[in-house]
Amino acid sequence: MKNNLLPAFRLTLVLLVLCAGLYPALIWAAAQLAPNGGRGETVRQNGRVVGYANVGQKFDRPEYFHGRPSAVDYNATGSAGSNKGPSNPEYLAAVRARLDTFLRQNPGVRKEQVPAELLTASGSGLDPHLSPRGVAVQVARIAKARNLAVADVQSLVRQHTETSFLAPARVNVLQLNLALDQVTVRR
Repeated sequence: MKNNLLPAFRLTLVLLVLCAGLYPALIWAAAQLAPNGGRGETVRQNGRVVGYANVGQKFDRPEYFHGRPSAVDYNATGSAGSNKGPSNPEYLAAVRARLDTFLRQNPGVRKEQVPAELLTASGSGLDPHLSPRGVAVQVARIAKARNLAVADVQSLVRQHTETSFLAPARVNVLQLNLALDQVTVRR
């Protein structure tokens, strides 16, 4: 028994030092090389922090673009998906409820026009981006709620559409909503 316990104890100590000491220190050091020291890219407006560029936020008022639903209620400390599959009755009921709410809030939009990203949460539950299609389907509601021309809102969406050689086009919902506030303030 002594022949088994001593090696097991040594292995435990070595793994404790590696996994609970050296590895976290290495990750922390690597994060210091990232922008903002690994603390996330803050978004400021009028000198105050209003959010983070890569963390989705909840927007549910009619005058704002709504982002993807979140499985964790936009809580960045507990990023996660729902782990419910497409045949799960609870999941299907949640998606149906989101669709009904979206259609009620966006009259004139047909069911088949609503992209899946507006009904399903991302894997992290915190995706801050939508596709241009996910934003475009909300433009009429935004224009009406803010008393803006549809063309003006569409122009703002185009200005905030990020394109990349390697990734599909996307729109940061927080940045777009902040820009909307600036347009409305200037009017």
